[in-house]
Amino acid sequence: MADAAIHRVAATAAVRAPIGEAAAAWLLTAPAIVAFVLMLLVPTIAVCLLALTDFELGVPTFQFVGLDNFAELMRDRNFAIPVRNTAFFVALVAPLSILMGLVLALLIEANPRGRTFFRAAFFLPVVSLMVAMATAWQYLLHPTIGPVNAILRDLGLATPNWLGSSEWALISIGLISIWENAGFNMVLIMAGLTAIPRELYAAAEIDGARSAWARLRLVTWPLLGPTMLFVVLITTIRAIRTFDTVAALTQGGPNKASELIVYTIYREGFTYLRMGYASAMTVVFLAVVLGLMALQTRLIERRTHYG
Repeated sequence: MADAAIHRVAATAAVRAPIGEAAAAWLLTAPAIVAFVLMLLVPTIAVCLLALTDFELGVPTFQFVGLDNFAELMRDRNFAIPVRNTAFFVALVAPLSILMGLVLALLIEANPRGRTFFRAAFFLPVVSLMVAMATAWQYLLHPTIGPVNAILRDLGLATPNWLGSSEWALISIGLISIWENAGFNMVLIMAGLTAIPRELYAAAEIDGARSAWARLRLVTWPLLGPTMLFVVLITTIRAIRTFDTVAALTQGGPNKASELIVYTIYREGFTYLRMGYASAMTVVFLAVVLGLMALQTRLIERRTHYG
């Protein structure tokens, strides 16, 4: 009888233990699930539904229009301008900010003296509000009293209107974004460099890789592959969704020369109040970004070497 009772208690405990673990797992993951549903899933579904309507802010009623917003978007010649601007902007910002972040990380990692100071100094633009920094950049790039043009005048060079001309506005925004993203990439790459075992460098030097370039090519770069994959993806996403720099400095001008896709979506939704049309832009934008990320991951991952 005692043995039978012990077996029943053990069986009951064995049944209840997994149930208790499952309940604990659901309780621990519940905040993340709720945040995902409320902050990402529900807004995404709402945008997809609004894209099928003619909803405008301030208008109490709206109608289901199907794919009319998408058809209008395909016919809208003005939409091609921010698309071209965004493509040029990403092609400028992503490679240069990644290269600058890599160079800074390698230089700081090679010299431990002052590492904390330089890491904090170069990371400062990431933690600073871009809207707050806009005042400083407007002064630095001012065509008449700005220090940048003052230096160019002293050197006998041309002094462009950095933020006020169609030729230079988008390039100026791109250079500011490179400055902003380089520190972020530097910290990510430094984390990847820290994870590489120091013994591999000593072994490579014994095997004949005596120069810094040889050790970078044979040890650092292959083992940094996973980190660089993440850096490329996150930098491209950050460049595509740039908004605050444009809104603070140029408002897309002059003549839409610096207008990017995200600012166009904002303008359609909150200036012209056409939320249905802005939602259609957002859906197309999200689809393009997801497709680009999938393609980029597939192409880069083939060349990534894991240590």
